Amino acid sequence: MALLITNECINCDVCEPECPNGAISEGETIYEIDPGLCTECVGHHDEPQCIRVCPVECIVKDPDHAETEEMLFQKYLRLTEAGRP
Repeated sequence: MALLITNECINCDVCEPECPNGAISEGETIYEIDPGLCTECVGHHDEPQCIRVCPVECIVKDPDHAETEEMLFQKYLRLTEAGRP
């Protein structure tokens, strides 16, 4: 499933540059994760990099976007294929 940044976010800016898919962006009040771009770093890393660097542990699995590991990998393949010439 995609990840979600909760209201505990302190806007510290450390998660956004860690996302290999560009899924994290600054929202109106806190950072947000685009579930269409989030693969939980499947295909890139062994663990979600945003969770790894978050100092307040405010990034959780998004219950509204349940995806299996295989679904996340297929999304990764679509996203990386789309970026190729």
